Amino acid sequence: MKRYEKKVALITGGAGSIGKATARKLLDEGASVMLVDLGKDALQQAVDELGSKNVAFIVADVTNAADVERYAKETVAKFGKVDLYFNNAGIEGVVKPITEYPEDIFDKVMAVNVKGMWLGCKYVIPQMKDGGSIVITSSVAGISGTAGMSAYVTSKHAVIGLMRTVTHEVAPRKIRVNTINPSPVDNRMMRSLEEGFAPGHGTEAKKGFETNIPLGRYAQPEEIAQLVLFLGADESKFITGTVQVIAGGMGA
Repeated sequence: MKRYEKKVALITGGAGSIGKATARKLLDEGASVMLVDLGKDALQQAVDELGSKNVAFIVADVTNAADVERYAKETVAKFGKVDLYFNNAGIEGVVKPITEYPEDIFDKVMAVNVKGMWLGCKYVIPQMKDGGSIVITSSVAGISGTAGMSAYVTSKHAVIGLMRTVTHEVAPRKIRVNTINPSPVDNRMMRSLEEGFAPGHGTEAKKGFETNIPLGRYAQPEEIAQLVLFLGADESKFITGTVQVIAGGMGA
């Protein structure tokens, strides 16, 4: 029997690289998967790429309470339950010193990366099966600081506090809650940040980031997905309230 046979996973940020990689591995392990993201075309492309009858999508804004409540309820209407909630949607903002950081972008980053996670827990938890798992995407930026990224770093610290609070609240139902804290991942977000740190010289910025990672490279989305699968599976049933760093030794 596959690890996720008869289980249902709900993934926000489902059209992004980590969301898709996680969905693919979950589908291979027998899960039914609901993807949530803001863009219909990107979601449809993700579903087409995954090529499974057991994956569906919902277009939703994670910062909007009505949308979040809808995606939680529609997942249950479609698949019957939620066993794994991968609370993953996030944005990077811009790279600027705090004295120059645009307030509207700060507000947007906090809305997606913090309020979106908070609303997700608020509305998905009532739909979850006892004994389920919530995985919240933080970052190595959630355990250290980086100049020029005040909004992103603040948001990724904040969701660790959210995880630790929710851990206590759902423990009576044997629901586990953990954050994953990746180093830079080889994806669109890092291309944006590389350009933000070194406009016109993104390749050089990437090399600089890699020198701070003892294993000498970025993570691949599939490697992050493997950790999510472990935290959602029965093998991790006594792991909750933890900050799971997956960073190739970065910060050691």
